[in-house]
Amino acid sequence: MEKKRKRNQNAEQRDGDQKAKSVPVAENQKQQPFPSHSGPTPQECLEIRDTLLSLHGLPPELAKYRKSQSTDDTVNQEPPETVLDGLVRTILSQNTTENNSQKAFISLKSLFPTWEHVHDAESKDLENAIRCGGLAPTKASCIKNLLRCLLERKGKMCLEYLRDLSVDQVKAELSVFKGIGAKTVSCVLLFNLQLDDFPVDTHIFEIAKTIGWVPAAADRNKTYLHLNQRIPDELKFDLNCLLYTHGKLCSKCSSKRGNKQQKKKEQQKKSNDDSCPLLNYYKESV
Repeated sequence: MEKKRKRNQNAEQRDGDQKAKSVPVAENQKQQPFPSHSGPTPQECLEIRDTLLSLHGLPPELAKYRKSQSTDDTVNQEPPETVLDGLVRTILSQNTTENNSQKAFISLKSLFPTWEHVHDAESKDLENAIRCGGLAPTKASCIKNLLRCLLERKGKMCLEYLRDLSVDQVKAELSVFKGIGAKTVSCVLLFNLQLDDFPVDTHIFEIAKTIGWVPAAADRNKTYLHLNQRIPDELKFDLNCLLYTHGKLCSKCSSKRGNKQQKKKEQQKKSNDDSCPLLNYYKESV
């Protein structure tokens, strides 16, 4: 009986080892949705970063979130935005213009001096404060739920503890809050926590398909996973800001094309049009 028990234990241990070894492979496949897709290369990322930097410069409203390159460069620096402020600002930016979301955030902060005031406010009052940003009922509900859950879980409405966590830990923490999706979390990681992540908004998604960084059939989630694997960490902040800025300003690099005939016409037009520097990187996705 003792020998049989040991054989069973050894068999269970071997099975456990095999399962444990299979986990990294599965996770690796999950993080690489297009393993055979070669782009973008580090060199392509660097070239496009430099091209767009010379064209647009780094937008001041985004540059303030950039990692400081000097530890003693603290003179005249603004205090960092709190993580909770950054998260709510990102929630308000969903499905609206940058101008409208900024107005909504300013209105919210002027009418409610603290997050405790927001937590205690009537939902209708919060909706009225952020109405100019669009989808007021949905966003108000998300913000109220966030504050309520924070108070229940942490005893205070503060997210500064996230600064001590890894990317995966932050994702796990923020995933428990209803209404906070992957793109919102990614924005908080890159801009407020200064961790290496690459949010994919509509502009970046369309450009990535147009210049062949992902297959034409890619969705936004797989684009996010692919680009985070392919883009060097040291280029993620600059490239994200610049692609976002370029996507807002340039209508020529959208991949939203209609039928095949229209697509062919636009490809021919692109080949004769050098007004957008990214068109030089355009290639037919397969």
